[in-house]
Amino acid sequence: MPAHDPADHDDSLTVLLLCCHPSLTPASAIALTLRAVGGLTTAEIARAFLVPEATMAQRISRAKATIRASGAGFRMPSADDRDARLRSALHVLYLLFNEGYASSHGSSLQRTALSGEAIRLTRMLVAAVPDHPEALGLLALMLLLEARGPARSDASGRLVPLPQQDRSRWDRALVTEGTELLGRAMTHAAVGEYQLQAAIAAVHDRAATAADTDWDEILSLYELLEDVTGNPVVTLNRAVAVAMAKGPQAALDVVDGVESRLGTTHRWLAVRGQLLEMAGEADAAADLLERAAATATNEAEQRHLAGRAAQLRAASS
Repeated sequence: MPAHDPADHDDSLTVLLLCCHPSLTPASAIALTLRAVGGLTTAEIARAFLVPEATMAQRISRAKATIRASGAGFRMPSADDRDARLRSALHVLYLLFNEGYASSHGSSLQRTALSGEAIRLTRMLVAAVPDHPEALGLLALMLLLEARGPARSDASGRLVPLPQQDRSRWDRALVTEGTELLGRAMTHAAVGEYQLQAAIAAVHDRAATAADTDWDEILSLYELLEDVTGNPVVTLNRAVAVAMAKGPQAALDVVDGVESRLGTTHRWLAVRGQLLEMAGEADAAADLLERAAATATNEAEQRHLAGRAAQLRAASS
């Protein structure tokens, strides 16, 4: 499959849906999408995902072979297949954006080239299916999160948590556009997970200060999102909203209830550590934050978690 000229929007949609064939793994679909639709070289994609170029070349080659074996030609999928392919495309674009917005590996907190490419491709998809509520919701989510980018790290690259961010640095044009897109999506009365995530992001973005955040609304939205997805990561995020709305002890019960499904991942450890800190258990919180730092794979996040643990140790000594 040759690299594709992203300026050719009609073919771009066809290639995007082809790259998001349901038989591909998400990792393979992302790589193939960046190569065929984004026009990135194999070396560029390999650098973006911190793997050797030969490894990425094999991944892309296997993805092409999988599509050929499926019998899918270079054409728009049938009407019966299009909805499934769109769902797959949205998932791939969501994962691509997440990797750019909160990099899972490396020294940088975010990789704007990846999140920017995800936004560009999602804009293209929305232009092709302008009344698709989840496509609108996904683009809204991306813009509402991307708006915070300038404030998410300081001049030295250290992570700045959402409550401490300088909101005057947020991109208000992106917030406005994302909010408008979310409004368009909601008119279709077919609420899905991307719209709900965008709605949560919008509540944060419209708060003038962290103290102004409507945590009761966020908690209600997380409860809906949990019902829609059944995802334990959503439950973990809901726990933070529970802590802000009802106190840390109620939230600890939620976190402990999801441990068997998530395991003691660095994210689980970090959230439980944060809740213990809120509950005044500094030493226990520091223990978990140190464990979270040891298992995190992004260096900026490692430094943030280890630094917070050290501050708690110093304060309690």
